[in-house]
Amino acid sequence: MEHETSPRNPAGIRVGDIYEDCSFHPVLCTEIDDDGAVVLSGISLIDGTFPRSCDAQYCAPTWIPVEDVMAIKNDLTGYTRRRQAELRAVDREAE
Repeated sequence: MEHETSPRNPAGIRVGDIYEDCSFHPVLCTEIDDDGAVVLSGISLIDGTFPRSCDAQYCAPTWIPVEDVMAIKNDLTGYTRRRQAELRAVDREAE
């Protein structure tokens, strides 16, 4: 899928997309508020909680293919551990 990106929404997430929020939940994007910062809001595809919101620029939400959602839901703890390790590795490389 082709995503249009901007510095305020680097992942190019749009309403209807699925993204990973700050808690590593796959979230269905239901609204984008772009008054000032770009704030993505949606519904968790893990437990149905809402609104779940992330700043598109500073929280670094990541687009997730729909095919991956069930695997994440079946092992959220393992997925969270793996993603945290990936993010730590990126931080170390940036130092």
